[in-house]
Amino acid sequence: MEDKIINRVEQSSLISIDMEAWMEEEPYAVYDIKQHLFQELILREKDFRGFIKEFDWTIYSGKHLFIVCSTDAIIPTWAYMLIVSKVKGMVKSVQFCSEKDILEKYFSKIIQGLEVEKWLDKKVVIKGCSKVEVPVSAYVEITELLIGVAQSIMFGEPCSTVPIYKKLK
Repeated sequence: MEDKIINRVEQSSLISIDMEAWMEEEPYAVYDIKQHLFQELILREKDFRGFIKEFDWTIYSGKHLFIVCSTDAIIPTWAYMLIVSKVKGMVKSVQFCSEKDILEKYFSKIIQGLEVEKWLDKKVVIKGCSKVEVPVSAYVEITELLIGVAQSIMFGEPCSTVPIYKKLK
């Protein structure tokens, strides 16, 4: 008689949240305004307005768009506003940030859009190991969102977790 291997993790009521998978499901793009600066310092309004009008913004369709300026230049606020006026309606979202803040804002936008009802009174494992960088801020934000909703929150892998929160009965 053969001993059958039983995957108890698969049979458990644990629900795993893999934030790394969101990188594939919710694509994002970065637009660096630096490429339109004269000598990487000055934005010329006439040239920039011409670019805004002629550029094919549809390449960002369906993505979260992050506008950055990777050089130390003073950019007038209206320049960012012009970009938003062209992409609104074709992108999932558009935000201004620094290059180092892109992932934090990206994950935050996704977490803010989650419908928490599917985790109501469930045992949730927030996956911890990933090949893609998931910022600590995303773990903090998803935990804050689930406290009071989920029955319990754990961190790690379903086979090896660290308890984080358990709802009082």
